[in-house]
Amino acid sequence: MQDLSDPEISDVIHMALSDHIAFSDIKEQYGLSESDVKKLMRKSLKSGSYRAWRKRVSRFSERRAHYK
Repeated sequence: MQDLSDPEISDVIHMALSDHIAFSDIKEQYGLSESDVKKLMRKSLKSGSYRAWRKRVSRFSERRAHYK
């Protein structure tokens, strides 16, 4: 995972938490793969928040192939 500034990390977290932005959009803008985003989120969020986010993202991916 590349070195990101604090504002960039904040932006990636905001994008990842959004229900309207796909991992591919984050990769295009910041060069982070889906696994890199997950690592960043795990490191940055509280464990309960991370688990809730992963659960929500998983539900969306089951419903929409193009979504997170």
